Amino acid sequence: MAWVLKMDEAIESGLVHDFDSSLSGIGQELGSGAYSMSDVLALPIFKQEDSNLPPENESKHPPFQYVLYAATSPAVKLHDETLTYLNQGQSYEVRMLDNRKIGDLPEISGKMVKSIVRVVFHDRRLQYTEHQQLEGWKWNRPGDRLLDLDIPMSVGIIDPRTNPAQLNTIEFLWDPAKRTSAFIQVHCISTEFTPRKHGGEKGVPFRIQIDTFKQNETGEYTDHLHSASCQIKVFKPKGADRKQKTDREKMEKRTAQEKEKYQPSYETTILTECSPWPDNAYMNSSPSTTPAFTSGQVSTYSVPDSNSSSPNHQGEGTPQFVVEQLCPTATIQEAQQWLHKNRFSTYARLFSNFSGSDLLKLTRDDLVQICGSADGIRLFNALKARSVRPRLTIYVCQESQHARSVSQLARSQDNENGEGDSRAIYVYHAIYLEELTTAELAKKIATIFSISQNQINQVYRQGPTGIHVLVSDQMVHNLQDESCFVISTVKAENSEGYHVILK
Repeated sequence: MAWVLKMDEAIESGLVHDFDSSLSGIGQELGSGAYSMSDVLALPIFKQEDSNLPPENESKHPPFQYVLYAATSPAVKLHDETLTYLNQGQSYEVRMLDNRKIGDLPEISGKMVKSIVRVVFHDRRLQYTEHQQLEGWKWNRPGDRLLDLDIPMSVGIIDPRTNPAQLNTIEFLWDPAKRTSAFIQVHCISTEFTPRKHGGEKGVPFRIQIDTFKQNETGEYTDHLHSASCQIKVFKPKGADRKQKTDREKMEKRTAQEKEKYQPSYETTILTECSPWPDNAYMNSSPSTTPAFTSGQVSTYSVPDSNSSSPNHQGEGTPQFVVEQLCPTATIQEAQQWLHKNRFSTYARLFSNFSGSDLLKLTRDDLVQICGSADGIRLFNALKARSVRPRLTIYVCQESQHARSVSQLARSQDNENGEGDSRAIYVYHAIYLEELTTAELAKKIATIFSISQNQINQVYRQGPTGIHVLVSDQMVHNLQDESCFVISTVKAENSEGYHVILK
């Protein structure tokens, strides 16, 4: 046993001696000559790593650039992301710029692209609970949206849309070859999502993100092209201007050395590239959880038809929209269907536990308080099935039908008993006029009697002593409401049409 211990000690001492001798020259070698970094960088391992890095002129070039016309804060450190202050409800321009080089993305040349603009949380913690946060905001401010598009001020925007199920998102088409500016309005303020109300400075930051897509083989805009975003804070009206002024005054008090640590304030904010937003409504929406993003539930904006001179103008052959009565016995599911069918999808989740009787019990003041003035009154009128009264109602009967009814009545009076029979009736049709013009009257008469409007040359009214007075717009304006007329037709002399005479 003692022999084994001696052998172990000998081996250990030998190893220590060898290790010491191997390290003995290291300090001398380093100190004996100059240490050259260029020699080290010239080693093959460093040359291999450098060769894998892309040259500066081959860096990724984004196809688009989005510029928000709002100044950045001067109180942001050099290596931090820019921060921009916005006023609640104020319209801010976002310029959509084509940044492609010659030959880049030729497949979109001369074609439209689709951009989705959204306001999201900057804080990752709030992103995880975004649905709950937005539902709470929606409950406190029914009928409002977090993000809106100012249509009159926008330029180059085509087919703008808003999804009632996504209050923080807008989308539109645009042509990269033309000037395009989207004016957006953010209606939520940063302090609305803080546990304690400390004021604008303590509010949570948001992000404005824009995702742009091109058409795929089937014509749907699902192929991702570019995404960019910027950090913002939203204040009550004029609060952003005060905050910007405060930050500027604070920076002016700092020394020149301290100012070097902060970014300068720029007049505009350039959105920086980022990953596409994962939750795209048109790709991931589920019909069982949220209303589908379909034409029936999408708010679209278009220029009115030049032939439409009335808000209630209906095209020829188009059935007039009639509000169905909500029954008190309607179930919760039937009440939800009624809300969607009558263009109240925005409030479907708000009234998710209301049956038909619950909705009908709500007063006008209740609905105005819940849904706001405009939609509250509209919902109240729809629940009470109130239709809009036409400006003028007249009743017309075709002369041949009138004459036939008169002859039937005369024959019935010559019966054996000599007693009159009043079963013969005159069939009249109601005409509802909104525009009070001769053209509208002729069109309605043509529709009722199943003839083309082009076949009616002139409309006359029979006056005293049987004279024929040409019906003008002024005469239609002065017709007595619920007047009755018998209509006869006279063949036009110089054409294949007819003259209509109101008797």
